[in-house]
Amino acid sequence: MAKTKEQIIGRGRQRVRRQRRVRRRVQGTAERPRLTVFRSNRGIFAQVIDDLEGKTMVSASSREVKDAGLDKSKMAEKVGEILAGRAKEKNIEKIVFDRGGYLYHGRVKALAEGVRKGGLDF
Repeated sequence: MAKTKEQIIGRGRQRVRRQRRVRRRVQGTAERPRLTVFRSNRGIFAQVIDDLEGKTMVSASSREVKDAGLDKSKMAEKVGEILAGRAKEKNIEKIVFDRGGYLYHGRVKALAEGVRKGGLDF
């Protein structure tokens, strides 16, 4: 059975509602910035943000991973490792994880594990 336009839009609205609910509690500072995740069908994107200044400190995406033979979860883990390496260069040791309204499962979890493997603490 095909989904109607309202059902598809409704799913996006639900994610935005979850995202706002999480962001009320999770806020990044200069000492402990927020790691936010955006997941699309094709890729995964992550940013480390200082919310007090409103600036992105570090970012990484699956577009930067050149290994074409990886599945999406392995690619997300690699993105997490790249992001952690860049954050270490900017002397960022601790972060707050913002899953962006997505379930902590699959690619989002793989990205978080990659960040932990890279040496960041959250």
